[in-house]
Amino acid sequence: MPTVSQHVAVALSRHIDEVFGLMGNGNAHFLDALLRRTPARFTAVRHEAGAVVAADAHFRASGRIAAATTTYGAGFTNTLTALAESAQARIPLVLIVGDEPTSGPRPWDVDQIALASAVGVRTYTAGRLDAAASTVIAIEHALAYRVPVVLAIPYDVPTLEAGEVPPTPVLRLPAPTPPAPHTRAAVERVAAALAGAERPFLLAGRGAHLAGAREVLGALADATGAVTASTALGRGVFPDARYDLGVTGGFGAPGAMELVRDADVAVVLGASLTPFTMRFGDLFSPGTRVVQVDVAPTATHPRVGDYLQGDVRVVAELLVAALADAEPSGWRESVDLAPLRAQESGDRLAPDGRLDPRSAAQRIGELLPDDRVVVSDGGHFIGWANMYWPVASPERMIMVGTAYQSIGLGFPSVAGAAQAAPASTIVLTTGDGGGLMALADLETAVRTTGGRGVCVVWNDGAYGAEVNLYGLKGLAESPMLIPEVDFAALGAAVGAEGVVVRDLSDLDHLARWSARPSDERPFLLLDLRVSRSVIAPYQHEIIRVNS
Repeated sequence: MPTVSQHVAVALSRHIDEVFGLMGNGNAHFLDALLRRTPARFTAVRHEAGAVVAADAHFRASGRIAAATTTYGAGFTNTLTALAESAQARIPLVLIVGDEPTSGPRPWDVDQIALASAVGVRTYTAGRLDAAASTVIAIEHALAYRVPVVLAIPYDVPTLEAGEVPPTPVLRLPAPTPPAPHTRAAVERVAAALAGAERPFLLAGRGAHLAGAREVLGALADATGAVTASTALGRGVFPDARYDLGVTGGFGAPGAMELVRDADVAVVLGASLTPFTMRFGDLFSPGTRVVQVDVAPTATHPRVGDYLQGDVRVVAELLVAALADAEPSGWRESVDLAPLRAQESGDRLAPDGRLDPRSAAQRIGELLPDDRVVVSDGGHFIGWANMYWPVASPERMIMVGTAYQSIGLGFPSVAGAAQAAPASTIVLTTGDGGGLMALADLETAVRTTGGRGVCVVWNDGAYGAEVNLYGLKGLAESPMLIPEVDFAALGAAVGAEGVVVRDLSDLDHLARWSARPSDERPFLLLDLRVSRSVIAPYQHEIIRVNS
């Protein structure tokens, strides 16, 4: 007779085909049912946080929801930072965990429902009579509201007989809500402003990508003659790269950001306008009329003058229709945009004799395969990949940790991206601090990508962001420093090919690696001995604001 564990596993596999996790007492029967009774693929990680991180990265890279699984107690509490990141980044995933028995908590149990709630995550509990239904409801909730959820299986429930697994309905998420009447009136007003603009500018974020608005955004740019740009998580969303400035904010090229300040009308689509995107208030000039289009209840930045609530694709289609008879401004054709996109090249070596991260990043960007998916951990170094490694579309730049401002989630992210994009090269950018924190899943990254994986460790012997902000203020630096670690040797210990990079010529190894077929090369770990004296531009903005 099928058990509760089988009900959960079968119901899950009808909607989710990727599961990442670590086995323990609380989920052993679920994993047995998953592997024996369903076609779902299971990928083992080495730390419970990595299970959630991998499922998170899988969604970001593919748009398909994945699941994570851990045991109860310490297994669950180890996931909390990763759960908080997914909740704040609005990433749908399902975490299946063990929980205290229905008879009540044991001495080693904690209130897992309260802990999940504390980081903004709802819990569903599977029972003997409703295990399959609870599983489907949890998945539907995650997808409908774009949030992670927990599905708990009490310790005394997994092996209970539950009858035949019932059929489950096909999940049908609601279609985008049509704009309200006041939004339609606002569309006409904004269309008139765009039609009269001399220097129109369009900025799109991850929300525009999730809305499937790529083609209509191209049509809107053509109709207005606008120069375009994206947030870090929306890069590549506009189809015509000729008129695109790349990433805005602290990752943007200086010349490009100066041009943005020349815009007289700026329309922001599916971007929340974080302080980093807004350059802490300096992105637009005081005279720029700023319009925001988003599904949030209200505008997300005080700089917004007109707010259009609605699905980005739907509202953009209305704007294109309203501009049918308008003449494009001609601004984008009047400006040579190519030189404005150029970033600073940097020097071969910094004054202290270590690598200049700018020149290293530029050279790596020239050598990486074009099919890359870039996965970024958190830390000072996040600027270098965003500035120097362009990607083809938004789902190819994954920044796990930035929503919650955490570090140490990099290595397990590789596994999720690798399973989501099996034909692509997965490139991880991480720091020595975050890399050490996530070291348990270095083996996971190597195992799941093999010859499709590259890791770049920005090894500066410090927690760079803290040095830049607090060290410059005169605080004691000793807690901010890290003894130099040989990441190349650590990588070799788990099957990677590790290379210590002290000079740009050492990156010729990456050129040779990229030229080989993926089935003839190992996972490559580049241990870049970079200088911490070179501070990323976005960090200068943070320093300025906090000084």
